[in-house]
Amino acid sequence: MHDGPAPELLTKRSLVTVSHAIERSALATAEDGPLVVIALFQRMPYFLRERERYARIAAGAAVTVVGLVGQTPPELPAGAYPVTLDGTEELAREWSVVALTPRFGASLVARDRREAVPADTLEQGRLFAGRWGFRRDEALHEVIRLRTQLGDRLPPAALTAVDQVLHRVRDLPATPGESRAEAALRLMADRAERAHRNAPGRHAEPVDGPPGLVDEPTLRRWTGMDGVTAAGTLPVALIGVRVGEPAGAPERFGRRSAAREAQAVIAALTAPLRPVDRAVRLTPDEYLLVLPALTREEALAVAGQVHDCVAGLARSYPFVSFAVHTAVTVTDRRPLPVAEVRHAVEWAAREGVPVATVARETVATAAH
Repeated sequence: MHDGPAPELLTKRSLVTVSHAIERSALATAEDGPLVVIALFQRMPYFLRERERYARIAAGAAVTVVGLVGQTPPELPAGAYPVTLDGTEELAREWSVVALTPRFGASLVARDRREAVPADTLEQGRLFAGRWGFRRDEALHEVIRLRTQLGDRLPPAALTAVDQVLHRVRDLPATPGESRAEAALRLMADRAERAHRNAPGRHAEPVDGPPGLVDEPTLRRWTGMDGVTAAGTLPVALIGVRVGEPAGAPERFGRRSAAREAQAVIAALTAPLRPVDRAVRLTPDEYLLVLPALTREEALAVAGQVHDCVAGLARSYPFVSFAVHTAVTVTDRRPLPVAEVRHAVEWAAREGVPVATVARETVATAAH
């Protein structure tokens, strides 16, 4: 991204809104000369959702370029050129949409921070650092930058078409008043985002449970199992937890006492959670914590907190000693490897291992 105002933090939901606005402008009919559109989608599932729109864009543009990590986009119509990105290059973490004609320009350029904030879904809460605007010369700069970075992967016909648009753009001054139109667009975008955040029922949690505790259908929706998500983007820590009484523990004194103990266990397990995290009770004695954007070391530290919090219950329930076993992994796989984590928790409980780690190949090993 070029020098200028500091990049702002943008959620994935905001990026999609701005992307659609730029794409709509590219589809509009206008007598303003040849159009070039360049879009970087990170991963295939994100492009497939917009494939039909880009087929229409390519039909009217002088050149359309679509970049994805690791995969060649499905067959596109004439005038559209796919570019395969390496997962280790800088462009792999970029979400960009740029539209440019001699008289018009719009651009969105954002870099994936591999972090998340609380949102309706994990995907919507992904956090990027970037900038967007509807100014022709900014779009010109981004097209030049992307042409340079993608040039050796584009065929001569695509490069020629891009260069022809760039030549036309340089011959004409930018349209006066762009900043006024952009100011109005930003006001509408800000108000729409604020209205969405403040809408009744946003980020609702069960009223009878601690913050972060959800049921399995809610967790499924939040993690994107019923929507569009992709591997290789946001790292997520999974901590499987099994809480049980060791053999020979005294019998409880009635159902009411058992219910209070269960509530205390849930409160202890959810105590380390941040606002962006979620927890689900899978069985009466098994839980799963889902924590976005943690490193392996941070996830192991949370597992340690879980052990300490549950151990602290002995002060309130001196006649009940809870046995805690956890399994920890950090993954960018989708769907999340929940089954592997549950298997590792079962292994840890059977072998008496307090904390097990789950490698990418789902091999459980003792952590301590």
